[in-house]
Amino acid sequence: MKVTKTFIDGVVVIEPQVFGDHRGFFMESWNKKQMEEAGFFYDFIQDNHSSSTVKGTLRGIHFQKGEKCQAKLVRCTSGAVLDVAVDLRKNSPTYKKWVAVELSADNKKQLLIPRGFGHAFLTLTNRVEFLYKADNYYTPEADAGIRWNDPDINIEWGIDNPILSEKDTKNPFLKDIEEELNF
Repeated sequence: MKVTKTFIDGVVVIEPQVFGDHRGFFMESWNKKQMEEAGFFYDFIQDNHSSSTVKGTLRGIHFQKGEKCQAKLVRCTSGAVLDVAVDLRKNSPTYKKWVAVELSADNKKQLLIPRGFGHAFLTLTNRVEFLYKADNYYTPEADAGIRWNDPDINIEWGIDNPILSEKDTKNPFLKDIEEELNF
């Protein structure tokens, strides 16, 4: 397993060791012992699976508030996405900064996102399958989001009119919920 740090503390790219031959490949997508040896201690308790059929679909920026916040280990198993983690920890030196990584079925990269971050992804291909582990259960009353095109965050999506859910079109701007953030 190869671990590459990003400029935001705690957000890392993980590249599993892949064994391939004429039949296909094998890899361990999660190994708690290896993660702990690398200094990452997570107790993932929920797996989630998302499917998007059309290129240009944007999901996010999502997070859970307070004690219900979630760390995530995300990966793309079909197609490709631009995956984004946004630092929402108000006391962090990288508050409002973001990291973007292309995750794909081909590169098999994963992104480890600690608690206190917003998360979003944009599909770069049709037929995307996206999986992620979370270390806290989904809790509807803690569910929150920020507008995908928030000017205070200024993510470079490379698209002007993504396909959004109704919920994501109504997400507030960060400045309107900033005082509610308590990571």
